[in-house]
Amino acid sequence: MRAGNSVIVLGGGIIGVTSAYFLARQGLRVTLLERRSAVGLETSFANGGLLTPSMSDPWAAPGLPRKLLGWIGKEDAPFLLRLGALPGLMSWGLRFLGNCNEETWRHNTATILAIAEYSHAVLDELTHSSGLDYDLSTLGTLKLFRDELSMASAERAAAVVGDLGVAVRRLDTAGCLDLEPALAAQSGELAGGLHFPDDRSGDAYKFTQALVELCRKERVTFRFNEEVREIVTDSGSVTGIVTDKERLRADAYLLALGSASPHFKLGFKLPIYPVKGYSVTLSTEGWNAAPRVPLIDDGRKMGFTRLGDRLRIAGTAEFNGYNLDMNERRGGQLIEGLMGLFPDFPNRHMAHHWTGLRPMTPDGIPVLGESPLRNLYLNVGHGHLGWTLACGSAKAVADLMVEEKPDVKIDGASLQRF
Repeated sequence: MRAGNSVIVLGGGIIGVTSAYFLARQGLRVTLLERRSAVGLETSFANGGLLTPSMSDPWAAPGLPRKLLGWIGKEDAPFLLRLGALPGLMSWGLRFLGNCNEETWRHNTATILAIAEYSHAVLDELTHSSGLDYDLSTLGTLKLFRDELSMASAERAAAVVGDLGVAVRRLDTAGCLDLEPALAAQSGELAGGLHFPDDRSGDAYKFTQALVELCRKERVTFRFNEEVREIVTDSGSVTGIVTDKERLRADAYLLALGSASPHFKLGFKLPIYPVKGYSVTLSTEGWNAAPRVPLIDDGRKMGFTRLGDRLRIAGTAEFNGYNLDMNERRGGQLIEGLMGLFPDFPNRHMAHHWTGLRPMTPDGIPVLGESPLRNLYLNVGHGHLGWTLACGSAKAVADLMVEEKPDVKIDGASLQRF
């Protein structure tokens, strides 16, 4: 493509908006289509808020199949598989299990981490140059453990990303309390923790909304309340987009519709499955002992992130197709986890519950770059790391679309691997 050509971006989540921004920075005429009334109202709205290259190891890991068998039928399991979801999960699930070996897991971790660290650098540069406000924290992430066995297991996983350059510090109980005094009530419960000082955190929704203003300065056109009904193809190319309002044409198209990306007949399949996650957001008003450092409770598989004057608790994974119903028990688990860690929290009854669908690939690596259709590009399948990978994925794909070599290697994220 040459600068000045037109691009339609499909999807107004954090992936679509970052893509629109970097495409416009390349001099392209960009139009973004979003079915909701504004950007960031679906999976980007209330995620865990963590920007964590340290968590680049994918879910498809050695030992997980055995754990999954033990979790079947347990409503409070970190991974909940609904039996009704099995028919639509078989092909994806077999690929997922095929990635649960040591060699593949290490390879996939390295591929994800390279994109995550690049994304970190791109986000930092964008933040410093633009002054975007999204409740950024640079205090790292502290992963907590209640027994030495769990901590030793996590240290082995941390050693993989550590060998690839991720900084990590092992802390005893006293070290955890020094880093985060709000954990004082846990002094007799914690075996220790792992601190990843280079991690970040921030509000993905606030970032996405703020980035819209930068996009508009780059003359990006936003079309809200407009749903994509069909991606029209002919002779190996996309020839137009049919929405619920009209048919649109451009020189190139970028698919960034998250979990909805596989819904269209394109002549090829995207191996993406929607995995439901839950979060709760609460005010920290009146709570002088609120934590400042983002925390991961390893035992409960929950994250606790301070976002300005709010606390976000997120976690759990539910395989239940495209069902977005709020499961009160699983939402309640997050509150229980909060009270277990911070029994003095005063505002437990003022919780804002939310669910969203993570677009997961079997190997945890997003699908980036060219598609089998000549003028359709892909930026999909970021799973639980959408916020972490967003800026790097968007810039790399934008560079590729104008025939520039990306600053990060994304060959391992190509659709061709499937």
